[in-house]
Amino acid sequence: MVKFGLVGCGRIAKRHAELLSGVVHGAKLVAVCDLDADKARAFGDKFRTTWYTDMAEMMVRSNPDVVAILTPSGLHCQHVLQLAPYGKHIVVEKPMALTLDDADAMISACDAYGCRLFVVKQNRFNLPVVKLREAIEKKRFGKLVMGTVRVRWCRTQDYYDMDAWRGTWALDGGVLTNQASHHVDLLEWMMGDIESVFAKSATALVDIEPEDTAIAVLKFRNGALGCIEATTATRPKDLEGSISILGERGAVEIGGFAVNQMKTWSFAEPEPDDADVVQSYSVNPPNVYGFGHQAYYEHVLECLQSGREQLVDGLEGRRSVELISAIYESIETGREVPLRFIPKRCRLGGGSSA
Repeated sequence: MVKFGLVGCGRIAKRHAELLSGVVHGAKLVAVCDLDADKARAFGDKFRTTWYTDMAEMMVRSNPDVVAILTPSGLHCQHVLQLAPYGKHIVVEKPMALTLDDADAMISACDAYGCRLFVVKQNRFNLPVVKLREAIEKKRFGKLVMGTVRVRWCRTQDYYDMDAWRGTWALDGGVLTNQASHHVDLLEWMMGDIESVFAKSATALVDIEPEDTAIAVLKFRNGALGCIEATTATRPKDLEGSISILGERGAVEIGGFAVNQMKTWSFAEPEPDDADVVQSYSVNPPNVYGFGHQAYYEHVLECLQSGREQLVDGLEGRRSVELISAIYESIETGREVPLRFIPKRCRLGGGSSA
């Protein structure tokens, strides 16, 4: 039995705690921690586990094998650096960090103390996404032409007003960093390394520091083009979270509102099971979290028990941080930005645009 501790008892923590409280075989939730004592106590009582307001006390007294960091994005680095010396493995929610410097510091700390760093990208485990990745690896598309992701979700002012950190440059970022970070990861995973990006953004319907709406045009190193369309200004409810991949020999679209519904599966050279793919992979989940978290935690356990490499380690998680930073750099400068750059005007993590 692998013992888990959770740091941060906010909105996403409920999903993690539910899975670690009997759903994922071989995992046990032994402790939760939050600076807010009332929140920690209520969470501990709900999931019948020990609660703390101090991470160090949790590590010593409950001694978890794995710690899941579910705090605001801008605090992930700080918490990883505090926890790595205990030598326990670490799961960190998306995005792993808001700056490349923080991502690099997290990777170095975990390497130094022998911790495995798992970055939560649960949509990679959605069944339609797994099927799409299989087609990519089998080169069924031939030459890749275009990849597009669309996040059309609804987040009203009430959502951002729930916590002071939401919608801030220092701790959260906008729709690109928060809601769309999974989709950005999927696009890069499917289409490959990116050469450059050009982007525009707007803060359309809510009062927050960063954007609630953005569009980015990508040029991939393989010559393909890409588009990221992301907004939390869809009204009155969530519309979609989707990805489409076009190539010289095929086209695939996965839709729904959590990248969970196969919409199109079409190839010039059919395989025997192609006719059943759309019907077999068309279940939409009850919420935008999708079904991937359970498969993700099962993957974490498998990696720890068998020594298998994790699908998204610190270096892999860093790739989407770099891309999102480049997108913000383009928004600030009004220019096309090459990847492998040094951020100068990107405001994520509290940086200045001056």
